[in-house]
Amino acid sequence: MEWQPEPESLRQLIQLLNSTNMADNAVQQQNNQRLDQLSQVPDFINYLLFVLIFMKEENPMVRTVAGLLLKNKVRQDFANIPAQVLDYVVRNSIDGIGDSDTMVRHTLGTVVATVVTLGKIGNWPEILPRLMELLDSSEYAVVEGSWDILRKICEECDHELEEPLSNGTRPLNVMVPKFLTFFSSDSPVLREYAISTTTLFVTQRSECMQPMIDTFVVELFRRANDENPEVLKAVCKAVVALVETRPDKLMPELENVVNYMIHTTQNTDPDIAMEACEFWISFCEQEELIESLKPFLNRVVPTLMRGMVYSDEDLLMLDHDDNDAVVPDTDQDIKPRHHRARTHDHHQGDAAGGSSNSDGGNSDGDNSDGDNDDDYDSDDDDDDELYAEWNLRKCSAASLDVMSTAFGDHILEFVLPVLKEELASDDWRVKEAGVLALGAIADGCMTGMEPHMSSLLPYLIQWFKHEKALVRSISCWSASRYGKWAIYGAEANTIKVYFEPLLAGLLEAMMDNNKRVQEAACSAFATLEEEAGSYMGPYIHPVLETLNRAFGLYQRKNLIILYDAVGTLAEAVGPELNQPQYVQMLMPTIFERWNALQTDDQHMFPVFECLSAIALAVGPGFKPYAQSIYERSVHIVGETLQLSQQASQDPSVEAPNKDLVIVALDLISSVVQALGADSQLLVADHGGVALQLVGMCMVDAETDVRQSAFALLGDLAINCYALIQPQLDAIMQQLIPQIDRNFSHLNVCNNAAWSAGEIALKAGEEHMEGFVNPLLERLVPLLNNENTPLTLAENAAITIGRLGLVCPVVVAPNLEVFAQRWCFVLASVKDNDEKSSAFQGMMTMIGTNPHGISKAFLHFCQAAANWQTPDSRLLEMFVQTFAGLKQLAGGEWEASIGMLDPQSRQIIKERYNA
Repeated sequence: MEWQPEPESLRQLIQLLNSTNMADNAVQQQNNQRLDQLSQVPDFINYLLFVLIFMKEENPMVRTVAGLLLKNKVRQDFANIPAQVLDYVVRNSIDGIGDSDTMVRHTLGTVVATVVTLGKIGNWPEILPRLMELLDSSEYAVVEGSWDILRKICEECDHELEEPLSNGTRPLNVMVPKFLTFFSSDSPVLREYAISTTTLFVTQRSECMQPMIDTFVVELFRRANDENPEVLKAVCKAVVALVETRPDKLMPELENVVNYMIHTTQNTDPDIAMEACEFWISFCEQEELIESLKPFLNRVVPTLMRGMVYSDEDLLMLDHDDNDAVVPDTDQDIKPRHHRARTHDHHQGDAAGGSSNSDGGNSDGDNSDGDNDDDYDSDDDDDDELYAEWNLRKCSAASLDVMSTAFGDHILEFVLPVLKEELASDDWRVKEAGVLALGAIADGCMTGMEPHMSSLLPYLIQWFKHEKALVRSISCWSASRYGKWAIYGAEANTIKVYFEPLLAGLLEAMMDNNKRVQEAACSAFATLEEEAGSYMGPYIHPVLETLNRAFGLYQRKNLIILYDAVGTLAEAVGPELNQPQYVQMLMPTIFERWNALQTDDQHMFPVFECLSAIALAVGPGFKPYAQSIYERSVHIVGETLQLSQQASQDPSVEAPNKDLVIVALDLISSVVQALGADSQLLVADHGGVALQLVGMCMVDAETDVRQSAFALLGDLAINCYALIQPQLDAIMQQLIPQIDRNFSHLNVCNNAAWSAGEIALKAGEEHMEGFVNPLLERLVPLLNNENTPLTLAENAAITIGRLGLVCPVVVAPNLEVFAQRWCFVLASVKDNDEKSSAFQGMMTMIGTNPHGISKAFLHFCQAAANWQTPDSRLLEMFVQTFAGLKQLAGGEWEASIGMLDPQSRQIIKERYNA
């Protein structure tokens, strides 16, 4: 006998489900508590299924809510649900799949797809045949409901569907031919389902799909002029999938395909046009296809440029001319922000090899961190801000950008006539689209645009004050794309003539009364200062004046970009910022905000990152603020780790955001680097708590936490080694295993290898000798593996060299194993103190074991020859080492003299009459 509900329990459940949509929060909370209690009842799943399938007299919304609760319950407790219960759910759901209500039908589909996805298709062999059989039903609701389940299963289990079942049949071999027949269904819904679902397997390069690809193409283009917009969008997506995976199937009919996509990119439905527009981006990303598009550029380019004009619908979403600077932002205005942990890269570090924050967190030039519609490639996922969604305008601009990169200046003969017309237009929307296009082609056509920039850039700067806020904002963005030309243009006085007006214009635009313009101007300013670097030095004072004014004007969202701009300034000008008047202008405002922030505030991350950049730039000038910032950062790390441990033991405790640990560790690193040797007093005064926390973070479950912990460990080794020494054994036991020969966690491995080298230099032979062989067992395979990422190989080589400098007797016997690869990897590394110490180590090892370098002698000479300015100690060591190899190297010795740098060659000739 089939299961039947207990009437009173069913009545209570229905009552609860009916009240789920009530606006009263108190009622909602009571309902949720009651539902949580009911969910513990063994038959709860059966009750929900009963309401979903059998209670057809109930409101469809109530039945749908029951189905969603059922789906969530299955997903949450799948492993603990008896098999017979799951069978009961699937069997009854499929029996009810023809429900007359579409919402209920689709909820049933979600339930079945959830069970099958979690349980694996092979464990439900009867499901697919049954659904395929139902596709032949004479009842539309049954067919549509079956399709809904099938497409959901295909989305979740695409790879499984290629695997043979127990009878040896691959499901897709049966499914795809059936799907193709629905391309010509009388129902537009089923046509769209069929095309979209089959396209999934084209995108995935499905092996089963390949024998049927020709039929797919034929059936697809029969729908090319379908009257239904959803079907047309599906057709466009399928064509894009073919370009990306099987362009050979389009090339024989390329002219027809291109003509069709040009036509469809101009469809009056912007959603269809946008899907078609994706074709141009995908096409230009296929290098082997690019040349074949050249004959069509005269039509494609103007089409794209017309697509950049704001539509009436776009403008309705924008409130674009509001003077809204004083309107507070809501939490929904600010998208979540994640800090990226530091990776040590000696290419970017300073001469002392401090752990550089290569990921920065600063504004990324043409991709502002806000939701700026002017930036077509903004990677925004905030669904609440409709204006920030990917649309035809952005897609057209991105297509032109990619196309300009692919074709370079060749594209200008088609862009410039349209651009000239648009920029001169009296219609502000057309003018704005022209400015967007001008920015879009900047990277790809910079050389070709140079002759025009002397007249165009002043116009852009003038439009920073245009009456329309959208023109002002896009002009800021577009001008910043040509910032490099304004700085490094061909004219000798380019700084005075172009850079200074551009900088002044952006600084003024940053104080605009429209928040969108503020955002665009601030992001553009960050791009410009990043390009300018040290050229920003003479302008620090007026820049800081503007930044301070902006801190008083900006609302919460734009403050995030402002912090990024401050950090970028610090990175650009470096130690020039370390002047008392500059520090006094900058730090009080930021320090006050830092002190006022709660740890759960979204501004914590940008403020941390901003302070890190300032600390590294001003160095000793940061000292008045160091203690307070250090103490709070240490407290945040400790508190977050403690909360995390509690959450792992008690499900009722909400797990904290570990990004706080990462950003705090990175700020401590910056403070340590800023204070140098003086940081030892700061760290010691607090009982070495930071070292204890670093030890905990080095073995944390999250890789980014470990990554930042090892970056800090290296900085502590450089500046506070005396505090590390008593704990060296424990630290090395934690460090060595993180140097993973398979570099599973690349940045952790990289920072651990670097910090081991820094520790070695300070520890000396007596304390380091016992750790050398365990380190070499990991570092040498990393170095010799040609698949090791270059930065990691370089750090491995430098650390091996430093180990050789400190413990040559232990390392030198292994010289022959790694010498050739070592020389090859370090030959092109930028000269700095890290490379210098590594080379000193190599030469010390050669002195200990000259025969170890014999097979790599010429590589050694080549690597040494790449030094630009070797210091006197290094030069003397090299000359002595080179001379000592004369007998060993034989004829290669004289031949190699020509490879050396002139200074070494001269010394050797004078000293050894070579």
